[in-house]
Amino acid sequence: MKADPRTAAPANAALSGPAQPRDRRSLRRTNLGVVLRILRDAGPRSRAQLAGDTGLPKPTITNLVAELVTLGLVSEGPAQREGAVGRPGTLVHLDGRDICGIGVEISTSDVYVLALSLTGDIAYEHRSPVDVARAGTDAVLDRTARSVQACLSGLEQDGKRPIGLTLAVPGVVDPSLGVVAYAPALGWRNVPVAEELLARLEPAPPRLTAENVAVENDAKAGAMAEYVRVQDMAGQDGTGRDLGVGVHDMVCITGERGIGAGIISDGRLLRGRSGFAGEVGHMPLGPRGSGGPLGPLGSEPRVCVCGRYGCWETLVGLDAILRLAADDGDEIHDPSVELETRLAELHRRADDGDPRTLEALDRVADDLGLGIAVLADVLNPGVVVLGGYFTHIGDLMLDRVRHVVRDRVMAPDAGGCEVLLSTLGFTAAARGGAYLALDAVYQDPSAV
Repeated sequence: MKADPRTAAPANAALSGPAQPRDRRSLRRTNLGVVLRILRDAGPRSRAQLAGDTGLPKPTITNLVAELVTLGLVSEGPAQREGAVGRPGTLVHLDGRDICGIGVEISTSDVYVLALSLTGDIAYEHRSPVDVARAGTDAVLDRTARSVQACLSGLEQDGKRPIGLTLAVPGVVDPSLGVVAYAPALGWRNVPVAEELLARLEPAPPRLTAENVAVENDAKAGAMAEYVRVQDMAGQDGTGRDLGVGVHDMVCITGERGIGAGIISDGRLLRGRSGFAGEVGHMPLGPRGSGGPLGPLGSEPRVCVCGRYGCWETLVGLDAILRLAADDGDEIHDPSVELETRLAELHRRADDGDPRTLEALDRVADDLGLGIAVLADVLNPGVVVLGGYFTHIGDLMLDRVRHVVRDRVMAPDAGGCEVLLSTLGFTAAARGGAYLALDAVYQDPSAV
C-alpha cells in the first residue's frame, strides 16, 4: 500500500547522492542506509525480500537489521494476512519514531516550524505570523529562535530528539555557509542565518550544531516535498494519466509575494552553477516601464522588489492578485488577518460571481500560463505543481492556465506537461526542510 503523499519521505532527498564506501566500516554504514531507504520507499519487507532487493547474503541482512533495531530505526512484526492460515511471516518496518527532522520556513508573512518523525508523522507544528520585511532581520531571527526553542522543548517532553534542522528562505542561499546571500522579498543580503539562529538558542541545544543546521531556498525545499507527493499520486490527477509513474522531471512553483521554482531533473534537485536555478519570478514577462516595451493592453509597469520592471512575480505573485481583486482598504489586504482567511474570502467572492474578482483571476491565470509555457519549452517537465497561495484559489484558474499552456508550448500536447495544484500549500517548504534534515539518517544510520 502506498504511503500517504502528505507524510511520505522523499525517494531521492540526498542532494549529495548516495554514500560511497571506502573501507569496511563505511561499507557497513552504506549498507545500513540502503536497507533503510528500501524500507522507506517500498514499505515493510521480509528479511528474504531485503536480501533479494540488495543482493546481500541473508546472514548479512540479519546482522544489519539487528543493528538497525538496536539503533531504534526499524522494528520487526508479523505480517498481516487476511484469511491466511499458518504462522504469519515477520516483516521489517521503518521505525525511528523518536527521531525528528525540523524544517523552518521564514516566508514574507510568517515563521513556520514543522518537525517530522522518520516515518513522516508530524511531531510538532507552529506558525507565527510576522511581516518579515518590515520587522527587520534581528526581530525575525529572534522570533524564529523562540519558535525553534519551543519546538525543541516540546520534542524533549515527548521523548523525541532532533537529528537536524533546515531553514527554508525565499532567496539565493549558500548552503555550504548557511548564508542567505540575497532575499529581495525579505530585504536581506548576506545574512548568516544558521549562525545567527544558533547564537540565539539559549541554552545551546546539544543536538543542534553548525554541522546539522542548514539553509535552503524555500522553492527548492518545497520541491523535495512536492516530488514525494507526485511520486505517490498515480491516477489521482483526474486526467486519466498515471502521473506518479516515471515522473522524475518537474517544476514546483511557489506562490507568495515572490515567485520561485524548485526544478527536479531526472529525480535530482537542479541548482545551477551558482545556486540561482529556479529564480523564475524575475523572468522579464511583463511591461518594463519607461524606455522599455509595453506589456498587454491596459497593463501598467510595476517595480519588482529586485528593483527592475517586468518581472513575472509582479504579474502573478500574491500582491498582484490582491491588488487586482480589491482596493487598498479592502479586508483582503489586511495583514493582521491570516492569509488563508483572506484567500477564502477571495474564493467566496469568485463563487458569488463578483466581476472584479473574476477579472483579476483571469488576468493572473493568463500571465501564469504564459510563464509556465516558457518553462515548459525550456525544461520539458512532466509536471508543473502550483503551490503556496495557488493551492487556495488555483482551482478557479486551473482550466484557463492549462489552456494557455497547451496553446503556447511549442511541443504537441504541451510536451506531455500537466499542471497540478499542490495539496501541501504553505507547508511544503518546511516539510521539505524536515526531509532534508532527516536525510542525515540515511547517509549514516550509525551516527544516530
